[in-house]
Amino acid sequence: MAVKVLISGSMGKSEIERIEAVDDLIMAVSAPKRENALAEAKDAEVILAGDWFDDLWKAAPKLKWVQSNGAGVEQFLTPDFVHSAIALTNAQGVYAIPIADQVMAYILHFSRGLNRLLRNQIERKWLKWEELLPDELQDKTLGIVGLGQIGSEVAKRAKSFGMHVIATRRRLELPSEYDDEVRKADELPWLLAESDYVALCLALTPETKCLITGEELRMMKSKGFLINVGRGGLVDEAALVAALRSGEIAGAGLDVFEEEPLPEDSPLWDMEDVIITPHNAGSSPRSWERFMALFCENLRRYCAGEPLLNVVDKVAGY
Repeated sequence: MAVKVLISGSMGKSEIERIEAVDDLIMAVSAPKRENALAEAKDAEVILAGDWFDDLWKAAPKLKWVQSNGAGVEQFLTPDFVHSAIALTNAQGVYAIPIADQVMAYILHFSRGLNRLLRNQIERKWLKWEELLPDELQDKTLGIVGLGQIGSEVAKRAKSFGMHVIATRRRLELPSEYDDEVRKADELPWLLAESDYVALCLALTPETKCLITGEELRMMKSKGFLINVGRGGLVDEAALVAALRSGEIAGAGLDVFEEEPLPEDSPLWDMEDVIITPHNAGSSPRSWERFMALFCENLRRYCAGEPLLNVVDKVAGY
């Protein structure tokens, strides 16, 4: 009996052929438009979710498994879907390498004063050494909030720059190789107070929503920088704007926002010590190849009746 795989979004012919080559039973269909996806869902057993909307799985009575093309899965976790028997897997680890590279790019950008130097380049202004004194990363402290695969890749890179790496995570029993000290998630105040750079590398769940408010920002060093590559909802954006304006923190590197695209009237656009990137930290040609390899392996496992990789605990949210 055929296993229909619905791809909710555009996908090229060669990629569809790669998916169908996993097993003779597989029939893959790409549905780039919402109405197409809803029509094709009626007999779909698997959905590779590029685009996702709650009506999609409800239109698929035969659905057994959904593969997210991202690591974050908060968009799937409506109460009905959480309590359904449908398996959900994510792309954990697929984007860790480019995201970690981007975190270090933010850190180097601030450490070496590149934000101001680039503005001066546009204005054709040559600064003397004493007018702008860049810093170095040796012996600086990086605090990583969420030491999963992304956080671990960040820690690995930071150690190569001679940084002191501390972290918080929910599961202390998991191994970690590149940190100097790891504490439980409720030790966030310790991490914020100790860190020169704070990198948010965790999922958005009910427990982590607005994890960083004005209170937490006041715990940071006045010369500290906040970096968010997790989800925009981790940070109270209005409180962040206020902290930047008042000088409570020195700057922020932001790839994710409460509202995306970031509204044109957001004050963040005009702040000299803020780097804004359009939720592209995970972007890389190699990321897509890693995702396709993950999905095809999971599809092989599904057809063979083997355990899937990256199964999400839908109640926990990750």
